[in-house]
Amino acid sequence: MKKVLSTVLLVCAMAAMPAFSQVKMTKEQILFYTSDWKGERFADGRPKVSDDLLKRAVDISIEDVWDYLGERGYRCQFDGGWQALHIDKPFAGRALTAQYMPLRPDMVKAIAAEGKAEGRVSWTNSWPINELQEGDVYVADGFGKIVEGTLIGSNLGSGIAAQTHAGFVFDAGIRDQEENREVPNLNGFYRGYDPSAWADMTLTAINAPVRIGRAIVLPGDLVLAKTDGVIFIPAILAEDAISSAEFTNLEDAFNFELNRAGKNGGEFEGGWTPKKYDALAKWIDEHPEKLRMPRAEFNAILEKHKSH
Repeated sequence: MKKVLSTVLLVCAMAAMPAFSQVKMTKEQILFYTSDWKGERFADGRPKVSDDLLKRAVDISIEDVWDYLGERGYRCQFDGGWQALHIDKPFAGRALTAQYMPLRPDMVKAIAAEGKAEGRVSWTNSWPINELQEGDVYVADGFGKIVEGTLIGSNLGSGIAAQTHAGFVFDAGIRDQEENREVPNLNGFYRGYDPSAWADMTLTAINAPVRIGRAIVLPGDLVLAKTDGVIFIPAILAEDAISSAEFTNLEDAFNFELNRAGKNGGEFEGGWTPKKYDALAKWIDEHPEKLRMPRAEFNAILEKHKSH
């Protein structure tokens, strides 16, 4: 009797347990991976880097933000070697991540059953698109597959554009490249184009940590895609990283002007003394249009550099 009662209680307890999705990461799981973030979040738990930072990010150089991240131990945040819909048009957004794996029938059966229970429709490569918010970048680990690794065609491309007004970064391929180029508000970086349809792949995770080439990406990272590659800036460092990169850009611009005027002597890239920083501040007074960050923030960074 005790054994029967124990079995009944166990079944009841299991029935009372909440059903957790195995594909889409829970808010608690995202909070675990992004626990250092103290700012605003989306309902799904992803850090919500401000729109202002997304706008400012497109004007910074990858090298300048790369240096900042590397000095803080984040040395696996960049990857190059991309094709793009519009390679000369940089874009930035917040990462919504997805992971794909080669097809295995028993695993696909389980994932399809979960999707049906959640009310999802169509193939699994459309599921992450339904999760996108405006300003997101859809970042997918497609294990570098191009032939039959085409995660989107033009219909799904137009869906991404409608949801994000930004774009995507795929360690995989796309099809309908010509049509996707014509979709308004869409840019994307990918490994290659192929006319083949998506096959022998399945989605395995939404908003999990993913690897994109030699970079690691967490949901909510600030994604910056430029002509020469893509860098994934951790949300917790985004504000300081962008301000630091902007300051470095101002230093360079001022230095270039001194070099052109022959006023730098042999210090073509250095020689930063308190006196030279004071001259930089005066130059900013004369060219306020070059400042993207608030002047108070510039002054604070300036004083920090002068004291070193």
